[in-house]
Amino acid sequence: MNERKRPDWRALFQIACSQSGYFRTAQAAAAGFSNQLLRKHRLAGRLVRPLRSVYRLVDVPAGEHDDLVELWLWSEEAGVFSHETALALHELSEVLPSWVHMTVPGSWSRRSAVPRLLVLHYANVSADERTWVGSVPVTTASRTIRDVVDADVDPDLVAQAIAAGRARKLLERSDLRGIVPPSRCRLRRIGRHGVGT
Repeated sequence: MNERKRPDWRALFQIACSQSGYFRTAQAAAAGFSNQLLRKHRLAGRLVRPLRSVYRLVDVPAGEHDDLVELWLWSEEAGVFSHETALALHELSEVLPSWVHMTVPGSWSRRSAVPRLLVLHYANVSADERTWVGSVPVTTASRTIRDVVDADVDPDLVAQAIAAGRARKLLERSDLRGIVPPSRCRLRRIGRHGVGT
């Protein structure tokens, strides 16, 4: 006989509190909550569902990066915030990204639509290239610099990020080995598409 696990509100609460009040459907199922029970709690006003398969306990105070926690859980905890989003999280530049950048493993896929304002990059990020800012995973400062250089981010922004990272001891000289930030002169002379200007 297949016994159903009894719902454990305390276990769900502990999971959610470690993630700014958010949890995935799969995490709820591990705590004994079926989709029908989640729907019942949502209709009763105890939960909200900001994204497909992502819920939030309404009684948990909002955190600093709630919007990012939602997206990270949507990625099934596979993603790591990167590129300009990582620059902002590390406070390495004055960038205010219009898009949220997340890197997911090259083999990762998901059937549901990508949330609005999320840009996915596909690459493998090793454990030593990840860190945490609050309750969200983010690429390390050195990996972030490599990513923004490879993505042709504004050279002034890259220079600002490198200077801030060095000043705050987030970047060592060895972290920058092999990174050649693009210069404004080179971009003007060669042009963005390799055509001389």
